[in-house]
Amino acid sequence: MAVFDTIDQARAYFEGDRFALENGVTLDAIAPGSAVCSLTLADRHRNAEGGVMGGAIFTLVDLAFAAAANDVYRPTVAQQVSMNFLSGTRGSRLTARAACRKDGRTSCVYNVDVTDDLGRDIAQATVTGFKLADRRS
Repeated sequence: MAVFDTIDQARAYFEGDRFALENGVTLDAIAPGSAVCSLTLADRHRNAEGGVMGGAIFTLVDLAFAAAANDVYRPTVAQQVSMNFLSGTRGSRLTARAACRKDGRTSCVYNVDVTDDLGRDIAQATVTGFKLADRRS
């Protein structure tokens, strides 16, 4: 069962993720255990060499994980992240797809794949999440 009834409800919740949103990350799709986020690249996302900053890619991965995991159990936070940068992009848009690999009682594991609009594999991350005690009650 999903925590969010609609994608608009999820987007409203993640308006609190100011860093991701102010840097252009959007939540495009959500379902229990999966989410898709994207980022249209601009000059502000570039490093001194002209490539996309690793931090911009990490931010995209982090929001995709957060949306997917928090639609299963909220609140869930990232506890450990392993990321491989696979290729530089020549495209103008990145997309991150998060998918649950393991949903345990207190922790979870998600794979997040990042591709560009040209179909290139840009990054791959494995995120271990920790399910915090529900503080809403």
